[in-house]
Amino acid sequence: MNLHHLELFYYVAKYEGITAAVRNMSYGIQQPAVSGQILQLEDELGVKLFSRRPFALTPAGDMLYDFAYPFFAGLPDIEERLKGEDGKHLRISASASVLGNHLPQVLERLKLSKPDLKLTLKEVEPSDVYNQLTTQQADIALTVLHGRLSEGLRSIELMTIPLVLLVPSTCKVRSLNDLLREGDDGKLESKLPLVGLPPHEALSQIFQDGLNKLNVDWQPSMEVNALDLIQKYVSRGFGAGIGVGIPGVEPIDGVDVISLDGFSPLVIGGIHQGKMKPIVRSFLKTAQEFIEGFPAR
Repeated sequence: MNLHHLELFYYVAKYEGITAAVRNMSYGIQQPAVSGQILQLEDELGVKLFSRRPFALTPAGDMLYDFAYPFFAGLPDIEERLKGEDGKHLRISASASVLGNHLPQVLERLKLSKPDLKLTLKEVEPSDVYNQLTTQQADIALTVLHGRLSEGLRSIELMTIPLVLLVPSTCKVRSLNDLLREGDDGKLESKLPLVGLPPHEALSQIFQDGLNKLNVDWQPSMEVNALDLIQKYVSRGFGAGIGVGIPGVEPIDGVDVISLDGFSPLVIGGIHQGKMKPIVRSFLKTAQEFIEGFPAR
């Protein structure tokens, strides 16, 4: 049985006629098309479903209408329930550092305006954020905006964060130049080993781009997978580390921060797929208002 034909029959039976059904249906369809498709339904079933003039359901029509009525009559209610539930549920995927820094304050503000807010926060590697969106596991992913997006994805810039160099407090250096010396090949090199992220990470790529502009050869001698681990190993004297100047977040004991003037900043933003849910718009608006309150750097 063709379900669209069954839907048309439901409306015809409910409003007791094809003309009245066409006037009351939520989408446009011409009367001859309805008549033709109802005839197809009757042909498929091998029974007459109603008399046209005056309108009256046959016993077969009564049986079919009793079957179809609970489903089609309940659609508006289930639609509202689903939209209501979806409108309260926000699913965010992000790295651990994003989930832990400032996001709790943003969500706190959002919950004030939406007390029924339901949250699903998922920690993922930056390389997995696109998969989270394309498989419908997240409504929005918060990540570094770097390079081209996959087809169908859109981004919204939220903030820029400067790159910094983390050094052991015992080093007593004030700038990157204090760490550099000329190597045997004529290129500048560092007096300290480098603790960094894997080379595919956006932060590592931006840092290396900045070094290349200065003709500095400095590759990580220790590779870790999280920013907080870089700080821990720098504090224990394993070398200097790549970092970011997150507003309001101070380095741990034993670590000093050096500005990296001339290096491109990290751009943090939200990535979503398709039409943005209202709850996502509300979240982004709240996040932008929160970020605007940061003191100027």
